[in-house]
Amino acid sequence: MTVGAINPDIQDIITSLKDKPGALLPILHGIQDLLGYVPSETVPAIADTLNLSRAEVHGVISFYHYFRNNPPGKTTVHVCRAESCQAMGAMGLERHIKQQLGIDYHETTQDGAFSLEPVYCLGLCASSPNITVGHDIHGKVTAEYFDKLIAETKGAV
Repeated sequence: MTVGAINPDIQDIITSLKDKPGALLPILHGIQDLLGYVPSETVPAIADTLNLSRAEVHGVISFYHYFRNNPPGKTTVHVCRAESCQAMGAMGLERHIKQQLGIDYHETTQDGAFSLEPVYCLGLCASSPNITVGHDIHGKVTAEYFDKLIAETKGAV
């Protein structure tokens, strides 16, 4: 097994999970849980350990929107895209959020403060539209309420 100089914690994740059935996904989740993303420099070590091509590992990372290949912002905003939220104005809210942050889904603001991600149900359908800002869930979100949440989050950073 040829492994370049990677973070020892990442190597521990790879080594401890390599023998699990379907080990690739648990390894990728473990790395993302540790760092918040899966650095491209880890792909060769994962591929070598699992006897996969680098393209196969990269393909899985790029296929699943959950995995990031660059560091997330300090705060992640998730916008619910489920039917209930869409019926209650989430698409307009989504446009507003993208405009206010100046980014699209799976991107991070230039200052590194915010990342934007879609989510497909937060379980608060009666309070649609819903978002999370960091770990806090917010319901019945309007453009004005979003702007207030972001201003408060920036003030706390």
